[in-house]
Amino acid sequence: MVTLAEVAKHAGVSASTVSYVLSGKRSISTPTRERVEKAISELGYHPNAGARALAGKRSHIIALVVPLRTDVYVPIMMEIAISVTVAARSHGYDVLLITNDEGPEGLRRVAASGLADGVILMDVELDDARIPVLRETGTHAALIGLPADSRGLACVDHDFAGAGALCAEHLADLGHQDIAFIGYAPGVYQRHAGYAERTLSGFRERAAQRGLRVLHRPCEGSYESTAGALSRILADRPDTTGFVVQNEGAIGPLLSLLRTSGRVVPEDASVVALCPDPLAEQYSPRLTAVTGPAHELGRQAVELVMNRLDDRPTAEVSLLTPVLTPRESSGPAPVR
Repeated sequence: MVTLAEVAKHAGVSASTVSYVLSGKRSISTPTRERVEKAISELGYHPNAGARALAGKRSHIIALVVPLRTDVYVPIMMEIAISVTVAARSHGYDVLLITNDEGPEGLRRVAASGLADGVILMDVELDDARIPVLRETGTHAALIGLPADSRGLACVDHDFAGAGALCAEHLADLGHQDIAFIGYAPGVYQRHAGYAERTLSGFRERAAQRGLRVLHRPCEGSYESTAGALSRILADRPDTTGFVVQNEGAIGPLLSLLRTSGRVVPEDASVVALCPDPLAEQYSPRLTAVTGPAHELGRQAVELVMNRLDDRPTAEVSLLTPVLTPRESSGPAPVR
């Protein structure tokens, strides 16, 4: 890593001159400043967080690590990102977007360069490889998601286990006994995405308490993959009358496939989705849905980072309560 002393030597000036150029605390002649700036550019120097602290300066930037995956629902990710940006601006901060494909090394780069005063991580996995870097570097951070070990971390998330439980409870109250859970693509579970695993765990636990028979079938979300999942469900459990869907891409295909198979919703089959209310309202029949405010995740994550920057105490984990809104896609189990 390039040091301030190396920049000074390259520019033919003292280290204090380089520091003054960076901090703006003293007037430096234009030729000298340009020479220093050229040396900084040629050497690829980034002032580290320690130097910023000594200079009494903050970058007033928050780094937001956003997922670039084909298996995430982009509108929700964008809603969270916009919420983070708006909340950050209310504190006089700008947002630097970093893609999660940079992984732990991307966080190391941000921490070493002092580009950002704090970091917000999205798409958190249960055993997320980025978390040891946060602890090692002492980076001020907030997580939108809940890892398996949240000690010492500031986290905000939907209560996905509670959301899964609400789905099972609702269908059990309507008299359904055989319920299928159509989830995300297999890769989401293989990488232990917290939102997927916690929802499924909460659903299974409440289903067991209510004596329900359940199946879980991962699904890519395309029409073909949804057709395959439904075919396997009905082959294994032909008496299935309740469907829980945690895959936005599979909702439309499932409703269409149920119709073409002669199953009327909700008379013959009830469907409950984990999705935003605007999406639930688009379908016919309108979907019974469990949801939570995505914008609130972004706002609270920014507040957590601000609290850490100002050494204010914060709760380690904040879970937002899910809400189930009954609509026309769920009804009493058919009498057989």
